[in-house]
Amino acid sequence: MCSRRTHPGFGGTLRPDSLQTIAGLAATYVALLDALELDDVTVIGKSIGGWITSDMALLDSPRISGIVLVDAVGIEVAGHPVADVSTLSLPEIMALSFHDPAPFRVDPSSMSDAQRAGMAANAVALSVYTAGAMADPTLLERVSGVGIPTLVPWGESDQIADPEYGRAYAGAIHWARFQILPSTGHMPQLETPDLPLRAIWDSGETPYQGTCTT
Repeated sequence: MCSRRTHPGFGGTLRPDSLQTIAGLAATYVALLDALELDDVTVIGKSIGGWITSDMALLDSPRISGIVLVDAVGIEVAGHPVADVSTLSLPEIMALSFHDPAPFRVDPSSMSDAQRAGMAANAVALSVYTAGAMADPTLLERVSGVGIPTLVPWGESDQIADPEYGRAYAGAIHWARFQILPSTGHMPQLETPDLPLRAIWDSGETPYQGTCTT
């Protein structure tokens, strides 16, 4: 299994000055698959990771046999904007991210200085990679060029990027299948982890050699 725990610049990690775009991350991760000599890989990306995964698929790597876009962002859909988390407080972000935010609420006053510094660093890295916008105006048209099986699981209560946004994402990809995750928000890996796993397994696209998560 190939799994990156975080993107460069997140979680207190270093980010090379040359790495400043989503496309750059996508190319880096495809190069990693080449270096590891992995084949028949399903790449799973959530939120901004889904944006990276879409760009990875568009690089036509023969090592990638399928992708999964979980509550992905990156496209522009008229009338369904992605929430601008840079303008929101932590409680506001939590409220938009979960079907039931109560079990996941964090009291900002209880956070350590290290946690605050980590969140600030993540915000800076995200701003660099996205150039301050949670969408690439060219991506919706470009993903029509994805030529591999694509699963698009989406939380029915996602208020960061709503289900209609997800349907538009799936609708733009010829090989995509859209699937609603009930009683789930933007964080299915935390709120209902069995649901996306079951969706991936049932899709029949489970890889033989590896799964890379972005």
